Amino acid sequence: MSGSLFTLDARTKARNAAERRFRAYGLGAIVIALLALVWLLISIFSAGLPAFRQTFLTFPVTLDASQLDKSGTGDVAQLSKITTITYAKILGQSLEAAIAAKGIDLGGAKPKQVADLISQESAATLRSKVMADPALIGTTIDFTTLASGRIDGYYKGRVTMDSAALDKNTSPEQLRLADKLKEAGMLAVRFNTGFLTMPDASDKRPEAAGLGIAILGSFMIMAVVLVLSLPIGVAASIYLEEFAPKNWITDLIEVNIANLAAVPSIVYGILGLAIFINFAGLPQSAPIVGGLVLTLMTLPRIIIPTRAALKAVPPSIRDAALGVGASRLQTVFHHVLPLAMPGILTGMIIGLAQALGETAPLLLIGMVAFVRDVPGGLFDPASALPVQVYNWTQRGDPGFVERASGAIIVLLVFLIIMNTAAIILRRKFERRW
Repeated sequence: MSGSLFTLDARTKARNAAERRFRAYGLGAIVIALLALVWLLISIFSAGLPAFRQTFLTFPVTLDASQLDKSGTGDVAQLSKITTITYAKILGQSLEAAIAAKGIDLGGAKPKQVADLISQESAATLRSKVMADPALIGTTIDFTTLASGRIDGYYKGRVTMDSAALDKNTSPEQLRLADKLKEAGMLAVRFNTGFLTMPDASDKRPEAAGLGIAILGSFMIMAVVLVLSLPIGVAASIYLEEFAPKNWITDLIEVNIANLAAVPSIVYGILGLAIFINFAGLPQSAPIVGGLVLTLMTLPRIIIPTRAALKAVPPSIRDAALGVGASRLQTVFHHVLPLAMPGILTGMIIGLAQALGETAPLLLIGMVAFVRDVPGGLFDPASALPVQVYNWTQRGDPGFVERASGAIIVLLVFLIIMNTAAIILRRKFERRW
């Protein structure tokens, strides 16, 4: 026998070198993945955080009774006939008067350019305020409203003096006037709660677009998915794992469950369109339909981890329970299920998180429709967060791209909360044996 155990031969050196290379490859892959994740998050947050800040104008508005209540009766039916065109005119006149009262030079800006500093959403907001309290007519109120999308873009770096000179929707005179209003305290950029509460807006009003309807719609859809998928998925898993006989029928069911988990989500959208809308006659864009479609998609993703959690419980637990006289049902519900609960909860929350981010099935059932009214129930039209992101990315105004990135941040926050809840629940209910 030649050589020594303490002296590395050529083969041992080569094997050690291969191991070091493999570790280096693994570490390099992790570093690349982390860098890609950091780059993705930086790009999303840099583009989306400005959506949470908005430019607002604050100035006194005189609600002229001669324009809003020509009859002088204060009749709500008559007041409701006054359109937003009249309110937009009042806002423009009031802003001009406020600028003159502050002694601010218009710098060549025309009256229409002054009025265009105000968002087109403002007229509807003021009209709703007056209709809610007609006693305001004839008074002067301090009114805070959104500035136009171009003015907001100017303070977020999307609009410059050079681009304004080529843009028919704004002008350098407007931007210079906006700077003067900011110096006078009439214009300010601050946190925009409306982004989380307001409904979607038309293509001409990106500054007024919000996620209110989409967030509410997503919550309603997830409620339907939770109520349906959790009991059905857990019950199916318990039966297949603990009670079903092992034969070709159960083998076929297991194979189909595994295959359904890999089916593209758009196929479930086609199935939902055919069954729930065309056959059952349920309304399009309704949370109930979205919830039913996503329930079908989520069920396999709950059944598989639930069965794995049940299978992970040692057989000795079952044998001990049966040995002291417990029935099969008592064994499952008193011993096996509590021990498998951490895995079941984790699988359930991860399945719901995946459903929350699905877009394709919801597009096929019509949830891409423009919805401004708050849904009163599961059968009323609504939107959803991933669909709202898709919708905004299809619009031309750069303000909607900012909104889409902001919506992605909100969606990421919800997903982080759900995954954190999965970790906490797993640790809370985890038992050692």
